[in-house]
Amino acid sequence: MYTEIPDEQAEDPWFKVVDFLQHNWAVIVPIPDCVKVVFYGDTRGIFDELRFDSPETATDALRRNGFSRYRDDAKASEFIALPVGEFHEREHPNGRIYSSGRHWR
Repeated sequence: MYTEIPDEQAEDPWFKVVDFLQHNWAVIVPIPDCVKVVFYGDTRGIFDELRFDSPETATDALRRNGFSRYRDDAKASEFIALPVGEFHEREHPNGRIYSSGRHWR
């Protein structure tokens, strides 16, 4: 599942506040014939991914599911820091929460 995430995308992620002081982050990564949305936590542990036909459909789905673009939210940078460190694969305590459909509409 691990996907290389280019630096420019890691600097402009999507985010969702999921619990007190906990966030889920996402980036849209182009791959041949489609895009992949890669989800990771505050320590850059990648825990899930979804494929979409285009960046536009991925963007619409992220918005529909409560994610906001970090750079578009002026207040976010005042109290939420971008995750730092190396990207790595990690299990989410609740499994693949987005690709399973449990927390994705």
